[in-house]
Amino acid sequence: MIKKILLGLLAVIVVAIAALCIVVSMQPNDFRYSRSLTMNAPASVVFEQVNNLKKSENWSPWAKLDPNMKVTYEGPGAGAGAKYSWAGNEMVGEGRVTIVESKPNELVTTKLEFIKPFEATNTAEYALKSEGNQTTVTWSMYGKANFVSKCMGLFMNCEKMIGDEFDKGLAAMKTIVEGKPQS
Repeated sequence: MIKKILLGLLAVIVVAIAALCIVVSMQPNDFRYSRSLTMNAPASVVFEQVNNLKKSENWSPWAKLDPNMKVTYEGPGAGAGAKYSWAGNEMVGEGRVTIVESKPNELVTTKLEFIKPFEATNTAEYALKSEGNQTTVTWSMYGKANFVSKCMGLFMNCEKMIGDEFDKGLAAMKTIVEGKPQS
């Protein structure tokens, strides 16, 4: 009797796992998260913030999550080839950002490599659209969704989680480029 109950329970678990795997595999293979904000500053001033990785420490929401994070820079001070590596607490993990494309006052594209707590490689970009003395910045991250990230997406709203951090970073950048004191 107990053997039949255990076998029945095992069959239910196997079916549930198989169903979960099917649902996960049906999720989109790609993801893209974006947020935009218009700033009262010329594109050249905004571009300086995203093209120089050292400046990102002043507005990146992740830099504020671990004030003891170890940061190293390699390559040129700004533009294509500039690299930023970090190792921090469980909130920020470990990884590297490399600027792979830099179009003055228009676009900065980076290769974003996560090492810990999980390995992943994505693309992040900052697209600038200038209208007079205002610049709209669109911060995006996109890439391939592996099985683990698809599974996480079933239980967590990753778009909102990342998007909320992008909103914080863009608001901090706006404060900087508009020359307002930070609170």
